[in-house]
Amino acid sequence: MPDTPATTSVADYEVLVVGAGFSGLYLLHRLRTEGHRVHVVEQAPEVGGTWYWNRYPGARCDVESVDYSYSWDNDLQQEWDWTEKYPAQGDILAYLKHVADRFDLRKDIDFDTTLTGAEWDESQGLWTATAADGREYRARYLLMAVGCLSVPKDIDLPGFDNFEGRVLRTYDWPEGEHLTGQRVGVVGTGSTGAQVIPALAETVGDLTVVQRTPNFVIPTRNRPLHDGELEGIKADYPDRRVRNRTHAAGVFRDDNPKNAFEVDAEERRSTFQERWEGGGINFLGSFADLMFDQAANDAVAEFVHTKIDEIVDDPDTAGSLKPKSYPLGAKRPVVATDYYETYNRDNVHLVDVKKRPLDTFTEKGFRLADGTEYELDTMVLATGFDAFTGPFTKMDIRGTEGRSLAETWNRDGAKTHLGLGTAGFPNMIIVASVGSPSVLANMVTAIEQHVEWISRLLDTMREEGYTTIEAQEPAQEAWVQTVEDVAAMTLWPNGDSGSWYRGANIDGKVQIFMPYAAGIVEYGNAIDKSAANNYEGFTLS
Repeated sequence: MPDTPATTSVADYEVLVVGAGFSGLYLLHRLRTEGHRVHVVEQAPEVGGTWYWNRYPGARCDVESVDYSYSWDNDLQQEWDWTEKYPAQGDILAYLKHVADRFDLRKDIDFDTTLTGAEWDESQGLWTATAADGREYRARYLLMAVGCLSVPKDIDLPGFDNFEGRVLRTYDWPEGEHLTGQRVGVVGTGSTGAQVIPALAETVGDLTVVQRTPNFVIPTRNRPLHDGELEGIKADYPDRRVRNRTHAAGVFRDDNPKNAFEVDAEERRSTFQERWEGGGINFLGSFADLMFDQAANDAVAEFVHTKIDEIVDDPDTAGSLKPKSYPLGAKRPVVATDYYETYNRDNVHLVDVKKRPLDTFTEKGFRLADGTEYELDTMVLATGFDAFTGPFTKMDIRGTEGRSLAETWNRDGAKTHLGLGTAGFPNMIIVASVGSPSVLANMVTAIEQHVEWISRLLDTMREEGYTTIEAQEPAQEAWVQTVEDVAAMTLWPNGDSGSWYRGANIDGKVQIFMPYAAGIVEYGNAIDKSAANNYEGFTLS
């Protein structure tokens, strides 16, 4: 870590939290309430985390609004009024701003603060974190509430630097920008692309979608909440939150307990149809074995292919939109509104680079290998993230004996014990990221589970006189293998998915399955067992 000027101010805290999204805000409130001296640093000028940065047109959560919210304060959940079944980005950001104001959290947050590094001082048992502006923070505990999808991946498009038009990334979208009347290209058809493409199609002059791999897109079926619906949910909130905590996904779904081939073809089709009409992630609960049995997954994939044929007018376009190289669900399920319908618009064109390879970008647009050229005013990149590890490896984090976290993870893969700590980095605690259910669950439920465990840990350490906690390497290796073994029981690792669950979307990234696929119930059992056995798998001193 570079030397800082002697005049650099140093702020001392017991706990330093990195990030002011759902995780960071709850950590700040809970730990502060319990008497810990805690402070938060946030790169953005506002709270919100991913819901501050991802403000592109059409941005919306795929978990129902009434569940994608905190459960830890009854007055808060009673006073906040959601208006739609699935919350838009602006609604979630407004909610988090309200939380920050209601609980007076801003006074303990430094905004516009980018940490460039953090170093563990073994003699003092403290972390020293350095910001880009030279400020330093010292703290006993470094809590990484940095999110799973917060560092966009590098641009890997041939000749992209040649393009002289405007370039926008869906991450950090200019506020209020709709590109009205322009010739626009979009690269990326994952969750973000499937949301931004229909939204842009309504305002731009011409929209060209560059698709590398098609995704299974489930209709959202978003709608305003009915009269009296929210009041009924609020009255049921205590039981609803319990139900969410007892479902692997962290949000209650009315999953069908039957397997796909326990029923005849007509019941199978009608079940898929009913779930398709209902929309959202409940579609994945059509049958119990969709992520465990290839034949069952083939059946649901065929159903979606049929839907694409029914919706998309042009047979060639419909064919390009059908994923065939991986199981449905092996890549993050995409939930969007009118995605397939958008390709029937006269101003929308699909370029399938599997059929017509991309040659290079040019000054005015891009050229295909067959010589066809497309001219664009603006190129929109919805090309994804350096998931899980990006927020950690972009910082210079140094543990015991100067060990570099970036070098360790880039060499060996992102290894943790129980998704909470990594060997060689004492008192650095990870929140709802690699090695835990994280993105395979309702993130807010997963975050609350983590914060509650961390709170108990810090209370125990304070009461029993411990000052450091560090993951043990054998326990870490065993947990990494457990995460791999659980994933191997499912279809998640199957097919040519190129999934960011394994880091396959980043060239050279060590591929291990990073989220824990058994869900929050089994995960909760594992972390509670460790705590009950004097934090088994960790060394406390």
